[in-house]
Amino acid sequence: MTGKTHIMGGVASGLALAHFTHYDPVLLTAAGALGGLIPDICHSGSKIGRMAPLLAKIINVLFGHRTFTHSLLFLIIVNSLIAAFLPNDSIRAGILAGMVSHIILDAGTKKGIKLFYPIKISVRLPFTTRTGSAVEHAVFAVISVIAVYFGYEAFAGYTDLF
Repeated sequence: MTGKTHIMGGVASGLALAHFTHYDPVLLTAAGALGGLIPDICHSGSKIGRMAPLLAKIINVLFGHRTFTHSLLFLIIVNSLIAAFLPNDSIRAGILAGMVSHIILDAGTKKGIKLFYPIKISVRLPFTTRTGSAVEHAVFAVISVIAVYFGYEAFAGYTDLF
């Protein structure tokens, strides 16, 4: 999936989480967008990989693309680091929601992901598509509608913004 789809997936996940929790919807939305990008730190051509090219190259050489950074192990490690250095629950929840959305979206690609890394089993959804395809554009549109719905719900009573 492309960066814009991952960002929108993170935003939609953060807003959906805001709908069902007491967490701050602004922080969840921003953190969800960031979390939607983090797993692609293994790819130097990704949005986040271009921000930290040396780190992206090192991770790619060590692990490859859609392996370690798309695994449950990586989620656990990132959660632990966030808990240690960013004790804000809204930010932590948003980043994790965005990362989970990223992993689910990439599981919908032909290659799939190594969800159980270091076990080398590829996990794919029953339906797959190619990055940048018309199907991905449709997925982006659906995720955008979901984000608008949950965004309206999350911010309807949020008077601090106005």
